[in-house]
This record gives sequence, C-alpha cells and structure tokens, in this order.
Amino acid sequence: QIKLPPMMEIITAEQLMEYLGDYILDAKPKEISEIQRLNYEQNMSDAMAILHKLQTGLDVNVKFTGVRVFEYTPECIVFDLLDIPLYHGWLVDPQVADIVKAVGNCSYNQLVEKIISCKQSENSELVSEGFVAEQFLNNTATQLTYHGLCELTSAVQEGELCVFFRNNHFSTMTKYKGQLYLLVTDQGFLTEEKVVWESLHNVDGDGNFCDSEFHLRPPSDPETVYRGQQDQIDQDYLMALSLQQEQQNQEINWEQIPEGISDLELAKKLQEEEDRRASQFYQEQEQAAAQVQFRLYLQWCWVYFPHYFPTQQVQGAASPASARQSGSNERKRKEPREKEREKEKNSCVLL
Repeated sequence: QIKLPPMMEIITAEQLMEYLGDYILDAKPKEISEIQRLNYEQNMSDAMAILHKLQTGLDVNVKFTGVRVFEYTPECIVFDLLDIPLYHGWLVDPQVADIVKAVGNCSYNQLVEKIISCKQSENSELVSEGFVAEQFLNNTATQLTYHGLCELTSAVQEGELCVFFRNNHFSTMTKYKGQLYLLVTDQGFLTEEKVVWESLHNVDGDGNFCDSEFHLRPPSDPETVYRGQQDQIDQDYLMALSLQQEQQNQEINWEQIPEGISDLELAKKLQEEEDRRASQFYQEQEQAAAQVQFRLYLQWCWVYFPHYFPTQQVQGAASPASARQSGSNERKRKEPREKEREKEKNSCVLL
C-alpha cells in the first residue's frame, strides 16, 4: 500500500516510520459508528506510541493453540491497523494428550511461570506436569513443530504476504504453489543477488534458496549459509570499532565497546552516531545557504543603493560604476564624493 518515490534505493528507518504513520492516519474508516470511531482512534493512538519499537523489536507472546493466536499486547495493534497477518508455528500436537494437558491455553510467558511453580510444588502430579511442559519447550527449541508447519501451510493463502514470528525474529513470508517461503535478509547474503527466498518445509531450518521467481538458486558459496549470522556479528563489531576510532579522532570519546555487547546496545550506538552526522551535515548546509543568501542580499543592496556603500565593496560583487572607472577618473571624483559623504551624515533618509 505504501509507495516509495521513484529511483529511491535507500530508505532510513525514520523515513519508513513516517510512511507507516501516514498510512495509518489515512486508513481511518470513513463510515463507522461513534463507538467504532472512538475505538479506532484509541487503537491508532496506541499504535503511534509504540511505532518506534519497529526499529528495535516488538514484544509478542505466542500461544500454542493456533498459528494466529498471540497474547494481546499493544504491539499487536500495529499488525491489525496495517492489516498484516502475523503467524507462528509453535503449536502443540493435539494427539499428544499429556502435552496438551500440561501446556493448556498458556502463553509462553505463562507456561514458563507454570513450570517454575510446578517444580516447587509438593504435588507429584503437578511436578510431573511441569516436567512434561519443560520437555516440550526443550524439544521444540526451534519454535516450530511439524504440526505447526502443517497448520501454517493450510492457513496461509496462496500469494499472501504476511509476517512469520520465530526465535524472536520477524520474517516476511508468502505462499507460492502451495509452498511457504521466507524472505532472505541475512547480511551474509548481501552479495548473493539471485538469492531472494528460502523455502520453509521442515523444522530444522534446512530450506532451499530461490530467486525472485521462486526458481532454485543455490548460493555461489555453500559456506555462505553458515557464515551469514557470524558475518553479521563480525561486521557490526568492526563497524562499531571504526566509528569509535572516528569519534576519538574528533575528540569525542566512546567507552570501550566490550566483546559481549548486545545487538540492541550496538544499534543504539550506531543510531546515535548516524543522528550526530546527519545533524552536523544539515547544520553545515544551513550555514552555507545562509551565507549565500546574505551575500546575495548585500549584492542587491550594492546594486540598488550604491550611495549607502561609498567606500566598501561586497566580496564577489563589483560596483557597476567602478567597473567602468579609470584611475584618473577616480582621482577627479574623489573630492566630490567626500563632500557628498559629509552631506549624508547630516541628512535623514526615508526608506
């Protein structure tokens, strides 16, 4: 629904947030009841308040009973207002009765609390139930089960664009000829121009890579698949060190970045650096524009009111009269100009 300007190859996170905010405002329903209007405006206000979190991460809490079942949080409002389906595949197989009983209708956070509580209970049945729930989380650490994968394949419509949540990451997902595909965004694939989609057909993450037309396109370097995540970490760390060195050269000290720095902390530092550079750039542009404008103004004053600048010339602009005067003419006119200057000191000029 959002269209970027033609020829735009790069867009900042701030610009993208502005586009999303404008779309949410424009998408307000026209003919709705007063109650619906108030409810929509409240949802829109809540969405605007957390829109900036799209740059760092949203808090969603899955439930194990359905691919579109999440605990309601303010972050989910963004998906509702933008009309973007949000899916996950971390489901309990209904045929395994003991796991169904142990997990119940709990969300992930609730299930973790339940496991802790059951372990501390003196009731052997509760202890056993907690053990079963803990085993379920351990055995499905990939946050995708085969039952969930089957439900996903059935629920997602052909050609639908949606968001898939897994392992605390959001991925763009679509369905083509009955097969699910995830958009490839790992830094390690930056040079793999033909690799666009990765098939989602098992829980182990061993998918097939395809181009934009969903034709098989294996990476030119097989090691790319395994280096992707590590390359991202290494490049972020090297970039942070580079920025730190630049700041030191500019007499701006950063604290020494530890090796165990989190992605969020690193992102904040990089964003602060980018904001500082952008602010400095715009200030320099504004100063240059102001200088040019002031110089043009002085030139204009010199051309139209030369008698107010009898002895001064604007840099870069010569008086039209002075360009035509020779040395001898300047000497002849020197005395009358001094008399005129004395006369101006005793005069009142109306502008």
